[in-house]
Amino acid sequence: MSYIFDKAGFAAHIYRSLMAGASLGDEEIDGMRLIQMLSGILTETLLLFESPDDGLESSYQSLALMLGCEPEDGNLADNALPPSYIIDYETEQGRGLAKLLFEDWLDCAYDFHQLILFVTHNVMVRLDEAGQPKSETFRLFIECTNRAMGYEIAAQELCDIVIDRKICDENWSLAEGVSGLSAIAGRFLALSHSACEVFSGTALPDKLDQLAYVMTQEAIRLGIPAGTDWRFGLAANDGPVNAPHDLVNGLDPHCRALFAVMTMTDTMDCAVACAKAAGRMLALTAGGEKPEVEPVIAKPLAMAAMTETYRSVCFNPLPAQGSF
Repeated sequence: MSYIFDKAGFAAHIYRSLMAGASLGDEEIDGMRLIQMLSGILTETLLLFESPDDGLESSYQSLALMLGCEPEDGNLADNALPPSYIIDYETEQGRGLAKLLFEDWLDCAYDFHQLILFVTHNVMVRLDEAGQPKSETFRLFIECTNRAMGYEIAAQELCDIVIDRKICDENWSLAEGVSGLSAIAGRFLALSHSACEVFSGTALPDKLDQLAYVMTQEAIRLGIPAGTDWRFGLAANDGPVNAPHDLVNGLDPHCRALFAVMTMTDTMDCAVACAKAAGRMLALTAGGEKPEVEPVIAKPLAMAAMTETYRSVCFNPLPAQGSF
């Protein structure tokens, strides 16, 4: 039976799906994961509309009325939110759930959006009853949703910049587009913390490994084979650095301009957005029956560009003039 004819039943179905996704076992729920999944569902829902930004602001206003409170203001504590790459991962789980849920509502996007707001309100009320004030939950939800929407919009804009300005106007190849976006993601990552993490044998530093996961998962979602060949042929960590500086310098001004317009000031957020864009460009380059570059070549190429640029910035911590 389709849930479209039973809104209460469908809302309960969404709620159960969220609780299952955020479950830690023994009826314990990871509240932060639950909030991030909700953020992902709302983000995916708003992307169905012509002006997602306007819809986002309207959604917050509607939730404030439903909850009878405003989100908590002031500065967040340093550890209030998970790292950017975790927010991307968990909100993508929510986006994936939204895509499955929306199958019965293809002609009723507005009703689906309203139902998601209803479920979000109920989740926040339940958390409030469990001891987490709804104003705090509301603020965390807004922060996560803003980031999820920001990563999505920035990734798409960056891909458009590479295609329109670099490939069409400056004759970059698709492979150079992949390398450039991967490399600048590694650069933003290295600039995001004062002391770069060291390499240990063949293992990547944790934050670099997490950023690479953002890129690979985005590519896999768009059809690139998962496989185990992403790191095939990476240079030894004690070898000379071979970062694609020309590609990075070519993209850097465009990235800085975009992130300034979007007020995306956290360099880790910028790194995640670039990594998502690299994953999409990788899917464009190495996807389909007749790829421009075979996946077995394109995947390690992207990994090498990200890794080598990260190493380059760590070994030369002072950024070039005009850079972040």
